[in-house]
Amino acid sequence: MNKKLFVSLAIFAALCIPAYAALNTGERAPDFSAPASLAGKEFHFSLRAALKKGPVVVYFYPSAYTGGCDLEAHTFAQDKDQFTAAGASIIGVSEDSIARLNQFSADPDYCAGRFPVASDPSGKVAASYGLSASAGKPGLKDVRGVDIDHGFIERETFVVGKDGKIVAAFSSKEDHLTPDAHVKKSLEVVQQLASK
Repeated sequence: MNKKLFVSLAIFAALCIPAYAALNTGERAPDFSAPASLAGKEFHFSLRAALKKGPVVVYFYPSAYTGGCDLEAHTFAQDKDQFTAAGASIIGVSEDSIARLNQFSADPDYCAGRFPVASDPSGKVAASYGLSASAGKPGLKDVRGVDIDHGFIERETFVVGKDGKIVAAFSSKEDHLTPDAHVKKSLEVVQQLASK
């Protein structure tokens, strides 16, 4: 088996982890604050502060610089103006270090400086949303060939209404959604909220 295929299979296996019960529509979204990066600049993200401006799409993803996560970030960046027009903001959350996220958030192929991504190295924020994370696997590398030295949070997207309650939740595992479909579905939800 060649090395690329082995690494791809290892990443896939790491992402196929048993899930906790993720939060459901109508439940209050746990408030959180975390170090985050926007366009390569670190700041402190607060869900409570973001909700004062409107709905927030909180999307959890396994790792920066991996196939599906790269596609999801790129699609959010492309559609950012539509989210803004609907009064919504976006925050991505992973166990990536803030140093990795500074690069990822500024990378023109991914976040492109259009929206922030937050670091949850202990998986505490993810756990508060009922999400599980797998332990990192020694030797895994990202698409740049850089070691991935953190765990992988399962891919789940929550649309949180201005009142702090979850309006919609999408799971790759349960809803069989591709990473870019998470973006499309959450955009539909925030546009429906804006039209009410």
